[in-house]
Amino acid sequence: MTSASGGTDMVDWNLAVQTATRLARPGPEVTREEARTVVAELRRHALEAEEHVREFTGMPAASLMDAPATPVLVVDRVGWVKANVAGFRSIIRPLVDKLQARRTDSSGAAVFGSLGEKATGVELGAVLAFLSTKVLGQYETFAPAELPAAPDSPAGLFDRPRRGLDAPGPGRLLLVAPNIVQVERELDVDPHDFRLWVCLHEETHRTQFTAVPWLRDHIESEVQDFLGRTEVDPGALVERLRDAVGGVPGLGGRGNGSSAGTLMEVVQTPAQREILARLTAVMSLLEGHADVVMDGVGPAVVPSVAEIREKFQKRRDRGAGRLDLMLRRLLGMDAKLRQYQDGAVFVRGVVARVGMAGFNRVWTSPNTLPTKEEIHDPGAWVARVIGDDAT
Repeated sequence: MTSASGGTDMVDWNLAVQTATRLARPGPEVTREEARTVVAELRRHALEAEEHVREFTGMPAASLMDAPATPVLVVDRVGWVKANVAGFRSIIRPLVDKLQARRTDSSGAAVFGSLGEKATGVELGAVLAFLSTKVLGQYETFAPAELPAAPDSPAGLFDRPRRGLDAPGPGRLLLVAPNIVQVERELDVDPHDFRLWVCLHEETHRTQFTAVPWLRDHIESEVQDFLGRTEVDPGALVERLRDAVGGVPGLGGRGNGSSAGTLMEVVQTPAQREILARLTAVMSLLEGHADVVMDGVGPAVVPSVAEIREKFQKRRDRGAGRLDLMLRRLLGMDAKLRQYQDGAVFVRGVVARVGMAGFNRVWTSPNTLPTKEEIHDPGAWVARVIGDDAT
């Protein structure tokens, strides 16, 4: 397919969507009326959660910040795939342009030509198919600018994100209804409580980005810097991927897997590792903060929150089969689980020392965000950012 600049994309995005749609497992069986009820309840809970999050955190609502509107979309698995393809295309545009420039070099053109946009599209589609069954909700920070979504799914129930411009828009909140229903059934918890509990977590992310105007631009700048430093030498990339695959049990047999990294990690330059350390700290903060908020608000509005948290945590700890665990590791999903835990410990540690108002100093500027070391040492962050005011 052709990019806006007239070149050829490195990914066949339409094929990625088609592949993911074909490979994604079907969701839980529900009647049409049950589906309508779930979708309506999730939309209602998303609105209710906004007020709960604002009151608990002390962070201002988007309307008070003159922040751009960020829609809430209730999607099925196909809708989640389409939304993320649009987001990926938007955020990796600089990297695609860099790889296209490489085509002028004969060796680069040969390697990329052998892989091809279609092969990359199939690979991305397979990854999205796997992930589409795992995600309960997501604040899509780099959603492309687009027309409002419309409930035009085959069942007439779910929002279908419409593909728009490559330029990023204000973001949007996605709630993946089939996955929420599947997990609440697996856990055997009160479905109404569980749906609100999930919405509290995801609404916290929306509040973070609408109440902190500089946060999105800061993360985008870091991501673009990371992508801009990506090595495009095919030989170097192939060698790193070979080393990583060889360290995964069952794939190469050259090690015990202790040194195997995620797909992001294996193609990093030293400068990128520094950027990723900062991004990891920020993501740990955001995820941990959302976990603390959902459990902090929970007792007042989610009667069975203690049971939900206990069962949900056991589900996280239990993991899955060998293939599932391998994919989670390569895609960095195990790192995301650690972000929830590390970030929550940091947030609770800071709040215990200086209260929620003191913790909210974290949103002052990029300089007040915790470092990767401070995520594991809340006292160090308090000493650096708040200092004598903490006493």
